[in-house]
Formats: sequence, structure tokens, C-alpha cells
Amino acid sequence: MKRKPFVAGQFYPGGAAELRAMIRGMIDPRARKEKAIAVVSPHAGYVYSGPVAGAVFSSVVLPRTCVILGPAHREIAPVFAIQRSGSWTTPLGEVLVETDLADAIMRSAPLVKEDAGAHLHEHSLEVQVPFLQFFREDIAIVPVCVSYEASYEDLAGLGKALAEAIGGFGSDVLIVASTDMSHYISREAAEKKDNQAIDRVLALDAEGLYRTVVRENISMCGFQPVTAALAAAKDLGALKAELIRYQTSGDVTGDYREVVGYAGIRITGSSDIIMGNGIKI
Repeated sequence: MKRKPFVAGQFYPGGAAELRAMIRGMIDPRARKEKAIAVVSPHAGYVYSGPVAGAVFSSVVLPRTCVILGPAHREIAPVFAIQRSGSWTTPLGEVLVETDLADAIMRSAPLVKEDAGAHLHEHSLEVQVPFLQFFREDIAIVPVCVSYEASYEDLAGLGKALAEAIGGFGSDVLIVASTDMSHYISREAAEKKDNQAIDRVLALDAEGLYRTVVRENISMCGFQPVTAALAAAKDLGALKAELIRYQTSGDVTGDYREVVGYAGIRITGSSDIIMGNGIKI
């Protein structure tokens, strides 16, 4: 199956030249890059969240393969819906689905079911793909859509399965967890609530993140994908998480009465740093 772009021309430009130019203006070519296990990246329209996504992707060494975990904003049948074959297209071209890794994930996680249709109208994964393509033209992905009905136990199981599959894959894989933070509250309230969730991510505390978001009623739409990513990252040897950038939609609109928060976080397991010029230090 070839998955066609659903939000091109809405969340991001529909033309290749305009899209590439927009992303170029949102990334830092001289950023210090580290080999990462996972990143947290937002998924709003690029004019609002693109600078945060650009900052976090600029900060990592991008391997050829990425697993993208995104929340389902519509009801889906499986708890975890995977597309195991085919490709995705964006204005920047075609991206292949890494079938071998997808199959390995499915073998390790009974709740992961093949359902390419669950991805057709979901933007949370799609908006990550042009950033990946910008940094690496040969990128391959494994897209996994996460139901809002997923429990902590479900997510911990997915994290364990991801770690097992990635550990046996034979080459580096980056997990991309797609989420926005608090929705449609004042900037002051958003920053307070978002910091509670971000603190749990920075502590690499998957269960703590899940419980905090539920207890504090934080409208972080992708907390479940991030929970699974944290669980996987811990099993894959994560040692550190860093907040690369945080901002709200109010920083663009100037209206701080009702904002959406965006966080870019890098999760690493080693101290390998590569400068923007490709020199490892």
C-alpha cells in the first residue's frame, strides 16, 4: 500500500520546494548532534510547532530507520495499528516501510495488528516524515498508531516489544514519539502542567509520565506513545533525556490566553557527539 499525504497543504506546504525551504528555515545545521535512542517531537502545523521539531531533529544523528509512534486522533480498531509494508509519500518523495522490523515488532507484541487503514487520515505520524526526509533521503519508517484506549500495561508491553525488535534488528533505529502538550489553556497554566509531564520524561519514568498525565488531567495528546517510547528506551540503555526546546502557539500568534504547548526532547544512551560539520568529539 502506498499511503498518500493527508495534511499536505494544510499542516505543511504541499509543494516540494516550498516545504524544503520551510524546513530549512526551522533547523540548525550547526547543532551538536548526538546518537539518540528516541526523540519526542510535536505534530501541529509547521508554522506553530515546526521550530520545535526542527530543533530536536537537528540535535540527533539520524539513522536510516525510524519507528514513529503517534496517537490516533480518531477511533481505531486495534490498540496498536501498524503498517507493515508499502510506502508513504509526501511532497518530498516516497519513504519505504521497513517490513522486517515491522514484522519483528508484531512477533513480539500481540496487541500490534496490521491496519494500514488506521493511518490514512492521521496527521500525528505524517507531519514527522518530511523532517526525516529532509535530513536523510533514504529514510525508512515503521509507523505505529496508538489508540487512546491503551493502558499503561499495554504501553509497557509495546515498549518491551519495541526494544526486543530493535535490539535484534542489526542496525541503528530511532524511535520518534509524536505528541503535542497541553491544549487550549493559558500559557501560564500550560507551562505548569507541561513541566509536570516533561519532568517525568526527563527522569525516564514511563509509568510516572502516564500516571501524572492521567492524575493531573494534562491534555497531552500523545502521552501514550511517549510512555511506550520511554519504556523501550530504558530497555535499550537510555541514560539521559534532555529538553531541546519548548514553546507554545502563543509565541507565534501573540495570544497567550489559549495556547498549545510543544516540546522537543532527545533521549540518549551514550555521549557520542557529532558537530554540525560531521566531526565526532
